[in-house]
Order: sequence, then C-alpha cells, then structure tokens
Amino acid sequence: MKEGQVSRREFMRGAAAAGAAFGAFTILGTTAKGQGKALKVALIGCGGRGTGALQQHVDAAKILNDQLNLGVEVKVVATCDYFAGKAKDAGKKHGVPEDRCFGGPNGYKKVCEGDADIVLLGETPAFRPPHFAAAVKAGKHVFMEKPVAVDAPGCRLVIEAGEEAKKKGLLVVAGTQRRHEEGYNRQAALIKEGARGKVLAGRVGWCGGGWNEKPVGELSPDRLVSSWYFWVQMSGDHIVEQHVHNLDVANWFVGSHPIACMAFGGRARRRAGNIFDFFSGDVEYPGGVHIHSMCRQVNKCWEWVSEDFVYEKQPPPGFKLSDPLPYSEIPQKTPDGKWFGGHQQEHVNMLYYLAKGKELNEARSVAESTAVAVMIRDSAYTGERIEWKAMMEDPKLKPELYNLKLRPSWEDYEQGTVELPKEGDFPIPGKA
Repeated sequence: MKEGQVSRREFMRGAAAAGAAFGAFTILGTTAKGQGKALKVALIGCGGRGTGALQQHVDAAKILNDQLNLGVEVKVVATCDYFAGKAKDAGKKHGVPEDRCFGGPNGYKKVCEGDADIVLLGETPAFRPPHFAAAVKAGKHVFMEKPVAVDAPGCRLVIEAGEEAKKKGLLVVAGTQRRHEEGYNRQAALIKEGARGKVLAGRVGWCGGGWNEKPVGELSPDRLVSSWYFWVQMSGDHIVEQHVHNLDVANWFVGSHPIACMAFGGRARRRAGNIFDFFSGDVEYPGGVHIHSMCRQVNKCWEWVSEDFVYEKQPPPGFKLSDPLPYSEIPQKTPDGKWFGGHQQEHVNMLYYLAKGKELNEARSVAESTAVAVMIRDSAYTGERIEWKAMMEDPKLKPELYNLKLRPSWEDYEQGTVELPKEGDFPIPGKA
C-alpha cells in the first residue's frame, strides 16, 4: 500500500467508529451519480470564512461529480454560530430548518450530538480547540480553518485530539491551503527527493495593510466576539491569525517545527483592540537553520506576502520526480483550464479522500504552525527568547510559559465568567 492509503478493513473500522453512513461510493470507489448516500455536513462558525468554506465544500462535490463521476453528494444538516442570527441566515441559504440552526457559546455541542458526518469549523480562533475536540470525540470528519488556537495549551489540545482522530480513522483537513496547491507541493516534492537538498535559511512574510484603525469602543462579551480580530484573546494577534500560512510553509519545507525564537514587535498606528501592528522574529530550526519571520499591518507601506528559501542546490537540468505529486489524480482546474485555488482545492481533496477511503490528517501540522506563531508573538510581547520545548513539551522547564492561557478563554464564555480586556492595553516588552 502507498503512503496515505489505508486498507478497506481499516477504513471500515474507522467509519464505524465515526458513525459515518457514507454509501457505496465510499467503500467501492467510483459509482454512478446519485447512487451514493449523501454525506451530512454541518458548519460551526457562520462568518464570512465559515460560510465561504461551506459553499466551497458543496461546490467540491459538484466538481468531483462533473469531472470524475464520483457520485458524491453532500447535504447541509446543521449550522451554528455564537450569534444565532448568523446561524439561521447561513442555514436558510442551504435549506436547513431553523431548529437545526444553533447559537450561543454551547451551540457547537448540539451540532456534535447530531447526525452530521463532516463538521466544518470556522468560529472565532479562541473557540476552535474545544470545537475540534468535541467533533473528534463525536466521530466526525473535520475541516477546520486556521489558526487552530491562540495559545500553547490550545495548540496541544488540537494535537491530542488529532491523534485521537487518527485512531478513529477520521479525516482532518486544515485551512492552511498552501498544502493543497500544486506549486507548493511540487517544491516540497523536490526537497523530499533531494533535488534541492536541505533548506539552509529563508524568510517568510505577510506584510500588508492595516485594518480598522478606529477604536472598537464599549465592550461586552458579545462585542468582544464580533470584533474578535482585534483582540489577542480571540484571534491570537494577526501573526497567529494571518502569518500562520507562511510559517506553515517554513515548517513544511524545513521538515520540522522550530527549537527557539527571539522576536520583537510593536503597536504604532492601530487604535482598535489590543494587538500589535508588526512583528519580526528570528526563528531557529534544528541544524542551525534560521528563518526570518516578518508581518505587518500598516497602510501605505510596501506589501509582501510570500516565502523565500536558500537551498543547498538547484535541481539538475531535466530532473523529473519519481512519484506523482500529492493530489495529482484529483481535479485541480476548471474545464477551461483555470486553477481552483487553495481554498477550493482543500475541500475537493477532502471529499475525494473520503470517497476513496484514504487517510488525511493535518491536525498536527496546523497546530504546530499555529504554535510557532504563538511562540514568536509571546517572544515579541515579553522581549524574551522562547524555546519550543519549554512552551510545548516539558511543563517543568517554565510552567508559567507552558500553562499560559489567554483570558477570557472558551471556558469563560461557556461558564459565563468573561472578564473584558481594555482597549489599547497591549504588552510592552521589558515591562509586561
């Protein structure tokens, strides 16, 4: 068996554990259209990215049917959002009855108790760890947006739940869409086959414009959620919410998470919330490899969103990969030759892998990439050099770092113990 595949017996065991009721196409491969039983899909988090992901999931089934005749059908059976009105609006677009549209901080539990086979997670990042853990416990396949946490304890919970998903044979796909794009997979394959040698150094960045320079204003627990992006407790800061994409590529291409980092950053223009405007970090990987991480949200400045690496060597002329690229057998273009793009491709790949009974679990990779962003952020907030082992692996080295949980957390919302942060009260290195 090739890597990434499981036997029919193993898949059936996982499907039974998941409570999945797929149809003939899941077990037997391709069947005629309409013969497969519809996969039941639920959405938790009905903002712009969540509803976009749901539509891309529905579109992915159509793509697979039109181009491969797979007979994949999806039916949206539930929606959930902290704000019940958003859940109802999203549900209405997909024919979901109102009594299957849930709201409030505990609404996700009702979704996980339901009959969905797949759960898409797009709620506020601070809430994602418990949502993922609950979905896995309930035996659901999961697509979850990035980032998957806002602090180290949340990242570790996602890793733990991801390992449980493996045992249950559940698919887990993350919103780090570069891992599903042809160009990135080609470069990763060149590294894997030795054509580029090792990564020696590099830079990754997300430097773009600033968002909402006006203060958020008077806060309430609800207002904190609706303006989540501007609060470190909710988003993790923009380095975690946005720059995680580029850091994910660094981990992927280097082939490891970092061992330490030292960073700085600050807040110069932004008036909303309590997050920084910019970060710059020296991220140290095993073998003396250093990657420069940079991200900035300031208007009217040079913009750069990309990744550059220095490799040991160039591929020799005419070099050809010995194996097909990941996902190469899956449609990646429209009939007129236009690329779907990563946001769409990740859903096409997920449903294809479900239909073919293949393994796919991105929980650890996205959790570790999120943790790198958290590590750089906390180094910039404190002015201290932070080691991965102390933050993620050994609670005895620096308990205050290992156990550092941002508040208010998801538990505070579920228990009604939310204490609101103060706008403009941001960390000052050397004093915080």
